Amino acid sequence: MKRRDFTFLAGAAAGMMATPIPMMGNAICEQQLLNPGMDVAAKKVLADVALNTAKGLGATYADARIGRYLNQYVFTREDKVQNTVNTESFGVGIRVITRGTWGFASTHDVTPDGIKKATELAIAVAIANSKIQTDEVVLSPVQGHGDISWKTPIEKNAMEVPVSEKVDMLLSANAGALENGANYVSSALFLVNEQKYFASTEGSYIDQDIHRIWPTLRITAVDKGTGKFKNRQGLGAPVGMGYEYVMPDKSEEIKGGADVVLYRNRYNIIEDAIAGAKQAKAMLTAPSIDPGKYDLVLEPNHLGLTIHESVGHPLELDRVLGYEANYAGTSFATLDKWKTGNFNYGNELVNLVADKTQAHTLGNVGYDDEGVKCKEWDLVRNGILVNYQAIRDQVHMIDQKESHGCCYSQSWNDVQFQRMPNVSLEPGTEPYSVADMIKDTEKGVYFVGRGSYSIDQQRYNFQFGGTLAYEIKDGAITGLINDAAYQSNTQEFWNSCAKICDKNDYRTFGSFFDGKGQPSQVSAVSHGCSTTRFNGVNVINTGRNI
Repeated sequence: MKRRDFTFLAGAAAGMMATPIPMMGNAICEQQLLNPGMDVAAKKVLADVALNTAKGLGATYADARIGRYLNQYVFTREDKVQNTVNTESFGVGIRVITRGTWGFASTHDVTPDGIKKATELAIAVAIANSKIQTDEVVLSPVQGHGDISWKTPIEKNAMEVPVSEKVDMLLSANAGALENGANYVSSALFLVNEQKYFASTEGSYIDQDIHRIWPTLRITAVDKGTGKFKNRQGLGAPVGMGYEYVMPDKSEEIKGGADVVLYRNRYNIIEDAIAGAKQAKAMLTAPSIDPGKYDLVLEPNHLGLTIHESVGHPLELDRVLGYEANYAGTSFATLDKWKTGNFNYGNELVNLVADKTQAHTLGNVGYDDEGVKCKEWDLVRNGILVNYQAIRDQVHMIDQKESHGCCYSQSWNDVQFQRMPNVSLEPGTEPYSVADMIKDTEKGVYFVGRGSYSIDQQRYNFQFGGTLAYEIKDGAITGLINDAAYQSNTQEFWNSCAKICDKNDYRTFGSFFDGKGQPSQVSAVSHGCSTTRFNGVNVINTGRNI
């Protein structure tokens, strides 16, 4: 990847969704994305070189990850293609325990000699670490899985779809927005295919083929008389699916409140662009909110981000222990609170679960990056904090014997560590729709989509805005409003939860490039929920002029 391309793409992403884009790998042509790569038998032979070398040098544990990472990014603006990028990264990462400490090394020389040298370096790193580390690594037990494979259940491999077809889809969405009141529109399509092979001295040989897709929009309407402008982000979520997610004839719509159309499992970017242009234009004349106490009706694409920041990150055990602090801080949810067994993270309606098993989600895989079979577990049950997110060398610190299966590395070149699984709010158990919730709200704000946000270094005090905000009066939506954001703290917020819609409204939000660690790595994670009401939350006006 040339520096000018990286700068352009990072800038384009920052303009659309304010998130970093990892440009890992070498630029390749579109046809090379369809190269099947190394077969499984060859990977096993090479992985055994690492494992046998490590054992021969005295390692008590070793694993090898042979990874091929494919990315395709397509960027457009108005009626033009800004750029298309195809990248491939291929190599092997080797992790060992020697003298009770970790060592890691990696190489793009995926040959017996290259792997042997990298393994020797990993051993040397572990020996060096043992001179300063006092506590030995304690791994929870894992049963070896033998030869096994897992693949994202896709209907159509997005890499096989010609880039011209993808461009046509994005430009059609742009045209739809421009024809319906938008002055500017950018759209993009992100595709990822991770081909990962994991082997360990415990007898696991796991081959996985993982697919993710994210179509996204940014629509701008301008009042040329005043120079005022409004933006509307796309309402599609990134998912763990194939190209079927964006095929218009397969779109699955769910009616939200007001004029909002939301999507689950399928996404029609053209329809969303048309609706987004109309909404951005309407926002130019919408009134500014009167600050005060409101009941919040938060739809899943919005609430997912609040879950991510106020639940997902603070319940990562390395943050809780203070091991992770350089990137976005630690956590208020310290071990002393968990040990009481009665810490009210929220009220009795709040049940928050972690998992990497839910179909179509970004975090859905069969096995994590240290060979643990993925599962679901409780974080908060009936409002009480009951667990954290932990991996093999962490769970003994919370008196548990089984890893949660949430270890991940963004590439073969980076060491794996604890990463957030899907973290979701369980839906309500009684029949209850969005229309019912709005009808039952006397004074409220209906937030749709994710907007700007801020949260402190302990993941406690926060402020969130949305893509769209509608005022609710006496059980009815009166129209769009501007400059609305809510402030709260994590515990107060989840204790104000008043009602959750049923499973028919359940959808997922996703973060495609969630950053953590130093050096920083990104991962992809989803958060599911149904539309939820929170009573009596402080809503502020973020406008410069009221």
